[in-house]
Amino acid sequence: MVRRRRLAGDAGMNTAEYAIGTLAAVAFASVLLKVVTSGSVLRALTGVIEGALK
Repeated sequence: MVRRRRLAGDAGMNTAEYAIGTLAAVAFASVLLKVVTSGSVLRALTGVIEGALK
């Protein structure tokens, strides 16, 4: 079995990768927020919660 040595400078994300990762996370969170707070999803979630409490 051959082991590959990792380069010391390639151990993690650099600043540009953090920025892109952060932007992607914010975009995903905003889309998810819009979906969850939409009328139909909100009614469905309310129905599930009310059904669980009965």
